[in-house]
Amino acid sequence: MSITKVQKQELIGSFGRAEADTGSPEVQIALLTARINDLTAHFKSHKKDHASRRGLLMMVSRRAGLLKYLRQHNRKSYLDVISRLSLRK
Repeated sequence: MSITKVQKQELIGSFGRAEADTGSPEVQIALLTARINDLTAHFKSHKKDHASRRGLLMMVSRRAGLLKYLRQHNRKSYLDVISRLSLRK
């Protein structure tokens, strides 16, 4: 099950720089993380769904690129995002 419109609006509201901010790296990382977590749960019961696994790997790669961009351009925001989403151990 994918993320709902309400969940998406909550993520945009909590990570966005403004009310309708959907393009900032922080929001994109949060949305990708929600989709990745959802797909990870999907794979626990559908182990042979290789087409979706490819999509998951593309999302992880896209999120890594956005995190790299954010780390280089706004270190404080990067540290805030990874702590709020608990991405690093």
